[in-house]
Amino acid sequence: MSDLLRLATAGSVDDGKSTLVGRLLYDTKSVLADTLDAVHRASADRGLATPDLSLLVDGLRSEREQGITIDVAYRYFATPKRSFVLADTPGHVQYTRNTVTGASTAQLAVLLVDARKGVIEQTRRHAAVLALLGVPRLVLAVNKIDLVDYDEVTFSRIAKEFTAHATALGYTEDAVVEIPVSALAGDNVVEKSANTPWYSGPTLLEHLETVPVEPDPHDAPFRFPVQYVIRPRTAEHLDYRGYAGLVAAGTVKPGDEIVVLPSGRRTTVTKIDTADGELTEAAAGQSVTLLLADDIDISRGDLIASAGNAPTVTDDFEATLCWLAEKPLRPGARVLVKHGTRTVQAMVTELRDRFDEQALSSVDSPGSLELNEIGRVSLRLAEPVPLDDYSFSRRTGSFLVIDPSDGSTLAAGLVGAPLPELDAESCTEDGDTAAQDNRALVSPGP
Repeated sequence: MSDLLRLATAGSVDDGKSTLVGRLLYDTKSVLADTLDAVHRASADRGLATPDLSLLVDGLRSEREQGITIDVAYRYFATPKRSFVLADTPGHVQYTRNTVTGASTAQLAVLLVDARKGVIEQTRRHAAVLALLGVPRLVLAVNKIDLVDYDEVTFSRIAKEFTAHATALGYTEDAVVEIPVSALAGDNVVEKSANTPWYSGPTLLEHLETVPVEPDPHDAPFRFPVQYVIRPRTAEHLDYRGYAGLVAAGTVKPGDEIVVLPSGRRTTVTKIDTADGELTEAAAGQSVTLLLADDIDISRGDLIASAGNAPTVTDDFEATLCWLAEKPLRPGARVLVKHGTRTVQAMVTELRDRFDEQALSSVDSPGSLELNEIGRVSLRLAEPVPLDDYSFSRRTGSFLVIDPSDGSTLAAGLVGAPLPELDAESCTEDGDTAAQDNRALVSPGP
């Protein structure tokens, strides 16, 4: 089992994500004394009798004033059993792009719902995004359970509906865990609650400490996007030529045969340098400089890969996009595609289908993709790029779509990723009825 868990929180506005994260930090004693003092003072200024734990997470002034999370807030904490990197993501529909960012590297996601509202549109939207990004495990935290008098029937109904939805998106039942919590009161967050005697499962922290986590596979084919070419040109380094970057996948060691893409030139690794000295092997997540046996033409944007298992070099491919811009995407749009350290011009030649995360259905050949919609498209690039399928490698199978006019991010893209496979039988009549009841509680989203 890995000793590090990367997780993200998601949910609708006011579901209590920041308070839940603050409770985790507070109850695991992961808050510095001066930070806690500042939260106590700020809470007292608001006339609160108890500290507002959401202030431990909401760092931007606008967030504190509005009581919402806008940016992705990363927090690091640890227990004797495991270390955690947590991304607290926004709940507003217009910040779905931030949710995509926070969940892109997550091994588990905690999806919150308000026990009074149950599963709503934004819940289903976030679940679809998490499924599409390949987040392997979900926790449904039914928050504010104290506001429904710790009612078991309410919890069971919400858990049943969400499990049906997650199963329809491709999750297995053992990959989804439902926990009744009160972030404000601390019920079942770190300590077991006496208010829910009907619940026999783990607390949220117990689950996070024990859930199986798949670490980055070191046996994956080597992938290394070149960020910078290092040529000191000093008297003692006249012949030095190194290629700096972050190992995206796999491992590399001196003597390994590699291929440089898209050129296709082959050579071997002679040395691995770092700021702390030479390495005998480098693995995914490490920043290193590679020295090669042959002086070949390599520049920023090239990809160094395993010679025996290289990605496909292509200028025409299919992908799934999470559209994150206000202006819609239409066929024929000219964009920039940023893959790794390489950015190329591209054209969207076809919108193949659009996924409806509320109805769990797809629409063939849509006329456009609107804000927060998910669709499958065909792209043609101005020059060939080495691409992995997203199911093969999350790091080298993902890319960004950028507006060439102002450099803003338009979409997050997944190479070759199919839309979630739908299992209509998983949507029970009870689940559909509950979904309709919950939709009546909120205004329609875009």
